[in-house]
Amino acid sequence: MSDKPADRTYPLNKIYFYLTEGCNLRCRHCWIAPKYQSEGNSYPALDLDLFKSIIGQAKPLGLTGVKLTGGEPLLHPQLNDILEYIQTEDLSMTLETNAVLCKPEVAERMAACKDPFVSVSLDGADSGSHEWVRGVEGCFEAALKGIRNLVKVGLRPQVIMTVMRHNKRQMEPVVRLAKSVGAASVKFNIVQPTARGEKLHNSGEALTIEELVDLGRWVETTLSDSTPLPLYFSHPMAFRPLGKMFGENGDGCGVCGISGILGVLASGSYALCGIGETVPDLIFGHGATNSLKHVWNNTPVLLEIREGLPRRLEGICGDCLMNEICLGSCIAQNYYGSRSIWAPFWFCQEAYNRGLFPETRTPPKRANAG
Repeated sequence: MSDKPADRTYPLNKIYFYLTEGCNLRCRHCWIAPKYQSEGNSYPALDLDLFKSIIGQAKPLGLTGVKLTGGEPLLHPQLNDILEYIQTEDLSMTLETNAVLCKPEVAERMAACKDPFVSVSLDGADSGSHEWVRGVEGCFEAALKGIRNLVKVGLRPQVIMTVMRHNKRQMEPVVRLAKSVGAASVKFNIVQPTARGEKLHNSGEALTIEELVDLGRWVETTLSDSTPLPLYFSHPMAFRPLGKMFGENGDGCGVCGISGILGVLASGSYALCGIGETVPDLIFGHGATNSLKHVWNNTPVLLEIREGLPRRLEGICGDCLMNEICLGSCIAQNYYGSRSIWAPFWFCQEAYNRGLFPETRTPPKRANAG
């Protein structure tokens, strides 16, 4: 734990609300692995009054926006009330969804929020590819209908595709499909070795580090040049051209801003993020019994992260010239794999071990190290 005083405060910019423990799809790669929820069963969702209470406690700490995710956030039985409250409190709103339940009235409620940003998962350009990944028949057409409902109310969502061996040939068709339905951009996610994603890595369904490095280069050059849609590949910043981040047409750094966010699970527990669903030691109390101000300002892990990044990062992340803005890429993922918040990000360390880490992003003394 830091030796700095416990009353030092940091702005709490954004809360990630994991609204539901259930999901209406069975995605092969999910890093949280929620329980499958169908019409015949249901699982706990975040209490509405507790949601409001947490918002009320967070605003004096600097809260300006929320992200709604899950499970599947559109499964929440009081979603309209949640969206209305976000609008009333003048908070920006980000929402991650599979869009299967995105009816016109839900889309309208999202559009009424301040600075709404919606991302929709689409893992193939046809039903066979998408539904192989998502595990439920009929979810492809439902997702497309949900996207069209968003577009009709002026919300052009970002399409997110998680790339694996089964669907990697669908990347370009997904870009074309996203443009045709009115999406604003496409992001390609990498399968993280967490929860269900860990099984894909063990089975060989996740792509190798060599394939991922090549794919990232292809997306940011060849594929990007073939479409007016902005494209993003979720490899760490060390692998991104500077012009893609800081140039005239740069799109920023894309880091999560870990020093200014907190997760709230569907149970009402405070957590580093959704990783608390699978790593209980990254849960920091409960919204109904613990003061948010106390949790935010005094939780040892949160203080260590704020005051230790990036200087305490280990492995290649400790030496990377991008670490002051990358901050280890994903602390939650690093902790999941090693039980150390300072461990290097798996992608970067594996790339370095295989001689694939960009030499221009490390000090000369490490560039040619064995």
